[in-house]
Amino acid sequence: MPTYVYKFIDTGETIEIYQEFSQDALTEAPHPSDGKPRPVKKVFTPVGITFKGGGFYKTDTSSSSKTQKSKTESSKTESSGNESSKTDKKEEKKAPASNP
Repeated sequence: MPTYVYKFIDTGETIEIYQEFSQDALTEAPHPSDGKPRPVKKVFTPVGITFKGGGFYKTDTSSSSKTQKSKTESSKTESSGNESSKTDKKEEKKAPASNP
């Protein structure tokens, strides 16, 4: 159930009340100090969510950043491919040397 904030009109104090979506907004609520029902008004607060990082806005994904990423990935692939081919050549050279 969601939590709603209500403000007492006469004192300005706020309280939090759990209510179902289907329930109507309260017009009166028991005051915490004496328990007597007093008029309240629903307080609307901003949603507590923050977007951090990239990818949330249209300007975060530009074509130039995509091409830079693809170039970086392709250079990593090429360098790893060259290393494996060097290793294969070394193994080929060692194999004939071990056979007399």
